[in-house]
Amino acid sequence: MYGTRWCPDCLRAKQIFSKHNIAFTWHDIEQDEEACAYVEKVNGGFKSVPTILFPDGSVLVEPSNAVLEEKLTGAK
Repeated sequence: MYGTRWCPDCLRAKQIFSKHNIAFTWHDIEQDEEACAYVEKVNGGFKSVPTILFPDGSVLVEPSNAVLEEKLTGAK
């Protein structure tokens, strides 16, 4: 998960991962230049956070709670 410490959507996403006991790696784009470059690359030059990269290679950007829950649980 790529984000910033002050981002409320990043906090919300982290809470959803924790709720489901799903481990994730946190990349602070303000502290990590490579992480920032990745976020800009996948978001057309924008620093949109949270940007979440999944093991299957898929990416969610600023997902709603429902979209993130569906991705994490496989629910439809």
